[in-house]
Amino acid sequence: MTDGPGRRYRFDGTVQRFGGTLIGGSPLRLFRVTAAGERLLDRIATGRPVAASTLVDALDDAGAIHPTVPVEGGGPHALEDVTIVVPCHRTSVDDAIRVPPGAIAVDDASPVPVDGAALRLPRNLGPGGARNAGLALVTTPLVAFVDTDVDLPDGWLDPLLPHFADERVALVAPRVRTPAAGGRLSAYEHERSPLDLGGEPARVRAGSRVGYVPAAAIVCRVDALRAVGGFDESLRFGEDVDLVWRLDAAGHRCRYEPASEVHHDPRPTWRAWARQRIGYGSSAAPLARRHGGALAPLRMSGWSIAAWGLAALGTPAGVAAGVAVGTGSAAALVRKLPDVPGPVAFRLAATGNLRAGAQLANAIRRAWWPLVTLAAMRSSAARRVLVASLVAARSPIVAADDLAYSVGVWQGVLRDRTVAPLVPEISSWPGRRTSPQPVARPPAPAAPGATAR
Repeated sequence: MTDGPGRRYRFDGTVQRFGGTLIGGSPLRLFRVTAAGERLLDRIATGRPVAASTLVDALDDAGAIHPTVPVEGGGPHALEDVTIVVPCHRTSVDDAIRVPPGAIAVDDASPVPVDGAALRLPRNLGPGGARNAGLALVTTPLVAFVDTDVDLPDGWLDPLLPHFADERVALVAPRVRTPAAGGRLSAYEHERSPLDLGGEPARVRAGSRVGYVPAAAIVCRVDALRAVGGFDESLRFGEDVDLVWRLDAAGHRCRYEPASEVHHDPRPTWRAWARQRIGYGSSAAPLARRHGGALAPLRMSGWSIAAWGLAALGTPAGVAAGVAVGTGSAAALVRKLPDVPGPVAFRLAATGNLRAGAQLANAIRRAWWPLVTLAAMRSSAARRVLVASLVAARSPIVAADDLAYSVGVWQGVLRDRTVAPLVPEISSWPGRRTSPQPVARPPAPAAPGATAR
């Protein structure tokens, strides 16, 4: 980050502050700061610029603050510093291929050649390979990768380029939305597309609220991209997720900036839509092999597992025991966070325990339903769990979406002979100095003028 008058930030929507104590970010973390740290937090809260510091870096890395980016101007880069690369694969003369003026179009060995392509590959390499081939032709410091089914409005780069004033930022992604017009499929994609990551900015990294961004439209620092080897060409799906995680592991920052919004066409038919979802799921196994527990279908504390497991028994005693465990673990957090108001600490833990139910339902639909179905043949508790997970989807389309994804997950599990995408990440049972929910995880590095825990 550059020196000078500093940069303005805004707090993430998760942030709650109590004097020198701040809770926020993704996952939630707790910071305790000194008087100097409190003054810095005051400046951020009132929109005043702050100089670079290890406390700012710690808050930034935790996702507790986000840079405030002007819509126009700012930063060291202009539009002429960006080259757009468009990977193309045309299977029919009727295929709509959007290539922005001046972009490098890479024809990925299309059955029907793409007119005006700067490069035609001799064999099909997939989207990652086509992007890498285009990257080799780029001479500007920044590259934007854009898919052929994405419509770029005027000014879409303006909110993205200022982020590169931070030299650690290697990738910035806009919000990708599907217009609601055009039928039921478009309406569904408008509301629940996996490409649309919401209206709040985020630091992108595994295990956080925004754990990935799609390469349908992204802007990257060319040197950083080349340093990590570009896209993994062996991945036909999930190559964008893999790239983000490798950049993050290399010490770079990846950002999601919804102030910029591009439009993405939905699949033309429900059959094509289902194939897409299955393809997404099929990437879970190879990604899990590369990135360990980053693809865990569920992250949860032992307390939450116990509470919902007891409730799933369906008996009055089981439900009562589940409520007691959930309430008791929430109450225990109050004692462990003495500088946070008791009602706030209790609400954090209780809300986490309640949301754990939805997370369990999602994990069943998207990963475990074959196992739960087998168990349901013998167990009434398993049957209740299976039915509850489907009811929690609230819509047959949502359930079908999740189940299609799970078909891909299991295809990958069988193909790669790994159960990694099925293994949950369960935090240890809390001891004297830990909390039942991840609200006090240590950010790094600790900051002068502040202590963080």
